[in-house]
Amino acid sequence: MPMPDNPTTFETPLGKLLRQRILLLDGAMGTMVQAAGLSETDFRGDRFARHPVDLRGNNDLLCLTRPDIIQGIHRAYLEAGADLIETNSFNANAPSMADFQMEGLVAEINFHAARLAREAVDAQTRLTPDKPRFVAGVLGPTNRTASLSPDVANPGSRNITFDQLVVTYREALEGLVAGGIDLILVETVFDTLNCKAALFAIREWEEASARSLPVMISATITDQSGRTLSGQ
Repeated sequence: MPMPDNPTTFETPLGKLLRQRILLLDGAMGTMVQAAGLSETDFRGDRFARHPVDLRGNNDLLCLTRPDIIQGIHRAYLEAGADLIETNSFNANAPSMADFQMEGLVAEINFHAARLAREAVDAQTRLTPDKPRFVAGVLGPTNRTASLSPDVANPGSRNITFDQLVVTYREALEGLVAGGIDLILVETVFDTLNCKAALFAIREWEEASARSLPVMISATITDQSGRTLSGQ
């Protein structure tokens, strides 16, 4: 299937701005959430008051239960001068959400993560129309690796497949797109095969929707060896 006949990245408003100057990405979400001193009750809200497992630490869930906290963090970074705001969706994927028995909320959390960032960005852009801001939809690395075995006695063992990762990323991406992102950020890559699955999912979405969005990738280098956590 031919690729959509859309403008290239550098012909978009974001791309034109990148030709003019360096754009600033916002900072860490997790430390800002920790600084808010939230309790288990904050993470649960009314909706998940009877959920069978602890939810404290599920920062992505705050998009549903404490959206004021997440939007406040977005605003703080915007007021500090950030041009690109990342959605609070780092762990909003099925493998990661399985730890909290919340796989069924992936699409909803991603949608609301994008909407909260979109609203904050649009409000700031209205205040400073000469300095537009943008929403980066975050696809996190998941808590699984496609390249390494979880069993030292069986190097060929895997706890997730490439195809499963593609489905995982596609589900998250569609929620982010529906919420109104400007670009896609494949974030904190520690396994290049996971990253490849994310890019494959993005390509599938482009072909199916006849749309395209700019894509950024950030990788995690663990030490001076210049390698990722999976040794690549």
